Amino acid sequence: MKLDDIKKLHQKKYRQSFGHFLVEGEHLVLELEKAAASNPHWQQSQLFVTSAYQDWPSPWPRQLISDRQMAQLADTKTPQGILAVAPLPQTTNHQPAAGEKAVYLHEVQDPGNLGTILRTLAWFGGFRCLLSSGSVDPYNPKVVRSSMGALFHVPLETDVSLDTLRNRYPRIACLDIGGEALTSPDFQHHDCYLFGNEARGIPTEALTGLSARRFTIPGAAAIESLNLASAVNMAVYELNRGRIR
Repeated sequence: MKLDDIKKLHQKKYRQSFGHFLVEGEHLVLELEKAAASNPHWQQSQLFVTSAYQDWPSPWPRQLISDRQMAQLADTKTPQGILAVAPLPQTTNHQPAAGEKAVYLHEVQDPGNLGTILRTLAWFGGFRCLLSSGSVDPYNPKVVRSSMGALFHVPLETDVSLDTLRNRYPRIACLDIGGEALTSPDFQHHDCYLFGNEARGIPTEALTGLSARRFTIPGAAAIESLNLASAVNMAVYELNRGRIR
């Protein structure tokens, strides 16, 4: 890709138009290379480096650019001097792996929340992330950075409609105030777990139509709700405990 086109990848419409996104910084490039060892899709990436990283060991095509050019391409204020342009996944395998569970996020808006959730799913493994339409773009540079490379290791689907879940998952649970305790043994026995928008949650009528079973994280009720990423982290941890009991 031309440098002028790479600059445009900060915007979603150009990421979609060009079919690529930015992966910036040493750690993220290492994670991308690690993922490429088992996923040929990521092997189509291209590397851009300044002189500080010109000896970086990588099998990918690379282009040496100036510090000034790197500053123009990068999303961060003080770029490290290495970034990759990676291809957007074109298709997603909807066939779940054995024992895989799905985490569905309805209109998640905060890039940091989504990145943190992806890190949790990658850490424990065995989870697929489904995003509704209206969610933050997972290939937004802020999401990519906050995921710390987890983006390359978690099966991810975008623009998944709520009304399609019932055909895919016979047992659906959601996190909601007033439900059964998260520690209930029944919490383990679902295929898909729904989490709502940071401010609005999930529409009540949608939950009713999906016959979603409601669970809650017991607390002192001193405040109205938990941060979305915190709620997902606790739920996934509890599900993982159930696996190893």
